[in-house]
Amino acid sequence: MEKKFRKVAIVGSGLVGTACAYSMINQSISEEIMMIDRTYDRAVAHALDLSHCMDFTSTRTKVVAGRLEDCRDVDVVVLTAGANPKPGQTRLDVLGDAEKITRDIVSRLVDGGFDGIFVVAANPVDIVTYIVRQVSGFLRNRVIGTGTSIDSARLKTLLSEVFSIDPRSVNGYVLGEHGDSQFVAWSHVTIGGKPLLHILDQHKERFRHVDLDEIAKKTKDAGWEIFTRKGNTQFGIGNALSFIVRSILNDEHKIIAVSAVLEGEYGQSGVCAGVPAIIGGGGIVEILELNLAEEERHKFEHSCGILTSAIQSLQQR
Repeated sequence: MEKKFRKVAIVGSGLVGTACAYSMINQSISEEIMMIDRTYDRAVAHALDLSHCMDFTSTRTKVVAGRLEDCRDVDVVVLTAGANPKPGQTRLDVLGDAEKITRDIVSRLVDGGFDGIFVVAANPVDIVTYIVRQVSGFLRNRVIGTGTSIDSARLKTLLSEVFSIDPRSVNGYVLGEHGDSQFVAWSHVTIGGKPLLHILDQHKERFRHVDLDEIAKKTKDAGWEIFTRKGNTQFGIGNALSFIVRSILNDEHKIIAVSAVLEGEYGQSGVCAGVPAIIGGGGIVEILELNLAEEERHKFEHSCGILTSAIQSLQQR
């Protein structure tokens, strides 16, 4: 049986886009990666540099430079091109510039015949994901933002350090905005299948040093700590992108906290927010509705309210 030739285009050959490409190459996720950048020579240079990895990997990935108009037969477009916040700004502060960039890119991709799945990492990712859906006209399952996937990974890493376990033995999600209003759904965090809140209740003395509010704050601030120290984040989000793309191309049905367009889930509509979803060959297979505690429901509503207000501010321009 002939194997499907899978193609991924990465729009934006900056640090995040190249980290994603490098991760995909080392995991043999697709047969071809197309690097696209507003500066074509930079895309060519990255394609050449990445292609020189092949002698040291288990399989060969073809890496080429391309343009937005070349994406007709691409399965997944990874969108990393956007506006970066300056020191002292939040992700929402770059919304105006991000909207202009996103509208131009998505319009050109769709006009060029792209009919695959969008995976969005450009910030503010929840609102950019909403704009991609709006401009493309695609069904919501085919527009996926990285959302709180990286925040959930940061949470698991912090908990793994506190409890001295592998982070992959922790299960839990950060929900809502990939930003200041995000929150940890503590009622659904488990370690080895056992609810974290039960563990803390049963071993009060042993884990008396554990401060959940402090862990949640460190989770939220982790990206900014990296950004203020070196000016960018790249490896974690690059791997998160490749993880989502792999689940799509291999139809893995992984459950990942992504930014998805909500149509009644959690009582919200007309907004993108970070929620756990099953990711498969068609994109979002299903959004999982967690039975949140009352305080968590209020936090989710608050976070979605902030995102909705930002979307409305764009519509009023």
